[in-house]
Amino acid sequence: MALFSSLTPVFIAIICVLIGVILKKTNGEKEKCETKSKPVSRPWVDEDLKDGTDHHLEEEEVHEEWQGLDENVAHVPFLPERYSEAEMIKRSQIFYELLNKRRSLIPFTALPPSSLCQLFFHHFLFLYQGTSPSGAHTEPWTFVVVQDPDLKHKIREIVEEEEEINYKKRMGDRWVNDLKRLRTNWIKEYLDTAPYLILIFKQVYGRLPNGKKKTHYYNEISVSIACGILLAALQNAGLYTVTTTPLNCGPHLRALLQRPANEKLLLLLPVGYAKKDATVPVLTRKPLEDIMVVM
Repeated sequence: MALFSSLTPVFIAIICVLIGVILKKTNGEKEKCETKSKPVSRPWVDEDLKDGTDHHLEEEEVHEEWQGLDENVAHVPFLPERYSEAEMIKRSQIFYELLNKRRSLIPFTALPPSSLCQLFFHHFLFLYQGTSPSGAHTEPWTFVVVQDPDLKHKIREIVEEEEEINYKKRMGDRWVNDLKRLRTNWIKEYLDTAPYLILIFKQVYGRLPNGKKKTHYYNEISVSIACGILLAALQNAGLYTVTTTPLNCGPHLRALLQRPANEKLLLLLPVGYAKKDATVPVLTRKPLEDIMVVM
């Protein structure tokens, strides 16, 4: 009996240790589970730049029967261009040489394009863009061209205010350091000097004649393809730009430009002539074998 009494504290200690281990393990698994379910915090993610392909319309606003598209749209014969193999190679080489000269450029001359160039810019450039494909031919894009100096400066003020916060707090050291070699920071004087600013908005949904919402399928991808065609058209015209995504500026710029709530800012392109003393970083592109897989 005395032996049992002397061992009792030992048994109690062992039991307490076991209970502690079990509780610690249980809490650890709970924390691990909570960590898994908790989304990773990325302060640099812009809500306007999130992919809108999974955008769900409110149930009461969905119009299943009619999306404004004619089910019996007419089809006409298509007459494709056919080139000889030699002509295909020649045309492809010329086009590659043109696009291979494209560089993202920041130093713009304040000299506005000529009247002839303005005519091209306001007409043909966006006709090119309009040739882009889109999900179910919904054409979910709006291109806002800003040339008014006061409005451009207001855009610069909005962008610089947010970009300073981005560089100092949101983006993180790795991103900021990666940008240093490209000599870019939150000061955006080119938003004043570029003759034109093109703000490209994706329409996450449209409106039917009856006022109900219209689904815009793959709006993010559709507008991105249109932007690629626009970049090629600018290069073809001898104009230069730099692709910019003004992080967390979308709502402010949308309000400034009086755009509706269904439009989200995707890209901002300053466009103009390059300065004579403009420089660009010496960069190399990945070799073909690193970007193409033939199976």
